Amino acid sequence: MRHLSFKPIFKERVWGGRWIEEQLGRALPSERSFGESWEIVDRAEVQSVMVAGSYTGKPLRLAIAEHSIAIMGPGWNPEDRFPILVKWLDCRERLSLQVHPPAAVAAELGGEPKTECWYIADATPGAALMVGLKAGVTREQFQQGLQDDQLEACCHRIPVTPGESIFVSSGRIHAIDAGNLILEIQQNSDTTYRVYDWGRLGLDGNPRDLHIEASLKCIDFEDFEPSTLKPAPGEQVIAACAEFRVRKLDLHVGETSLAFGAEEEPRILSVVEGKIREQNDGNCISRGDNVVLPFAESFNFVAEEEATVIVTDQFAR
Repeated sequence: MRHLSFKPIFKERVWGGRWIEEQLGRALPSERSFGESWEIVDRAEVQSVMVAGSYTGKPLRLAIAEHSIAIMGPGWNPEDRFPILVKWLDCRERLSLQVHPPAAVAAELGGEPKTECWYIADATPGAALMVGLKAGVTREQFQQGLQDDQLEACCHRIPVTPGESIFVSSGRIHAIDAGNLILEIQQNSDTTYRVYDWGRLGLDGNPRDLHIEASLKCIDFEDFEPSTLKPAPGEQVIAACAEFRVRKLDLHVGETSLAFGAEEEPRILSVVEGKIREQNDGNCISRGDNVVLPFAESFNFVAEEEATVIVTDQFAR
């Protein structure tokens, strides 16, 4: 069992575009706007399907159930779902202002906690994120801004350029502004509470649902003006929390520094720029690809082109 590759699952979104096709070389199924490509997912309602090896055409859930030690390690319960969800986000337009529930309130609200990391793979001039509150904004001022249709003035806006990243913990108010192509690495959760949607209509022509009461229970009203992490050469930890760790690595052509031993831990490898080749089997992983490196296997990658790679680990513990 070498690295595990999957068929992307495309999601039509009112705020989406065509960058997934244009920049990542994916053949989208229609001419509509697609905002998300779910790359790795193990949920009851949606499953990644393998595209190589003996499990071709079969879901990730089945592979883990039958080979949990080889994929996840000896301490993993084969009934537990893969704990990370990986997506590409094509944000042609601004997303809703939203929040994900912290673990302390998720159960009360019937949802799942969700902490995530965003890596900005590309961005148009003037692109930005809205993350956290402006310094000093109180809960009362936030609610007044919501009532007066002036909520944007309460939120912290951060201009971004390609290569930057930011950690979005559960409870952190956020929105992705227009013009961003983002790799999102998150807890395996699909719980989002929208607090504001700029008066936008959904794909069905009706206003999208808002979850104001739930949002107000989740928002961290002490979270002021976070900043993005600027890219640094070489290896850089861009997120570290109880649920996962995310590292960015830059590889130059001919380098063999990206090596992983067998029986250490499972990992996710995401190529956000360039192309790398696995020396043991010769298979290449190119820009946009996201694969699982099983626990039982060793890997040694070399850059076929100048490459930037995202490694997600420390999630199977």
